Amino acid sequence: MKKAWLTLSALALCIGAGSLQAKEFKEIRFGVDPSYAPFESKAADGSLVGFDIDLGNAICAELKVKCKWVESDFDGMIPGLKARKFDGVISSMTVTPAREKVIDFSDELFSGPTSLVFKKGAGLTADVASLKGKTVGYEQGTIQEAYAKAVLDKAGVKTQAYQNQDQVYADLTSGRLDASIQDMLQAELGFLKSPQGAGYEVSEAIDSELLPSKTAIGISKGNDELKALLNKGIKALHDDGKYAEIQKKHFGDLNLYLGNK
Repeated sequence: MKKAWLTLSALALCIGAGSLQAKEFKEIRFGVDPSYAPFESKAADGSLVGFDIDLGNAICAELKVKCKWVESDFDGMIPGLKARKFDGVISSMTVTPAREKVIDFSDELFSGPTSLVFKKGAGLTADVASLKGKTVGYEQGTIQEAYAKAVLDKAGVKTQAYQNQDQVYADLTSGRLDASIQDMLQAELGFLKSPQGAGYEVSEAIDSELLPSKTAIGISKGNDELKALLNKGIKALHDDGKYAEIQKKHFGDLNLYLGNK
């Protein structure tokens, strides 16, 4: 596996409404797609685990509110926010201009690039030309879907959508896909380190303006009170060192960007 070469991005941690008190919120419901280890997945006992899960629980602890997790496929996150099924989304959601038109975001949580996964020796690379005539899978609702439709489809690459990342990897390992496209770190630490990931490799990062890196908590449009409260919690995690503890727990001493979709 290639060594992580990335660095943590700078975080904008300005708090807009300092007078807001956590006691105004007794519970925060977070939407999550638990098919994206090591960020969010299910343990053998069915409990939710991962970097995003620990971040969300820690934010709630800082704010002294109850944290409730609501599972959803990733392409249902924004509709879920609009339908008030949850208050925020902590599921490696990248901030994009299209999403900012319909929802708001907290301050940045983390950031990271996108890459391809394919069998070792397949002769594939991040260069679109190497993928012509091949079939590439992606998770619906992600920035990788936007890239697949705008770039890969037009370059003669066959693309296939899936409801979650587990389904993508299942078809990759069964031979139905030649490659998959997703967050680089998720692929390196969530797939390549799993038994099914043996014999596969990750490409270099894909350079495209369609694949931004800033990741944050998705919030319903205009919910300024919750936005300010979550930003307060994020800042507190950095101030007291808990963010660093959570990062070390999941990624050791690697100095890296984290993942997004």
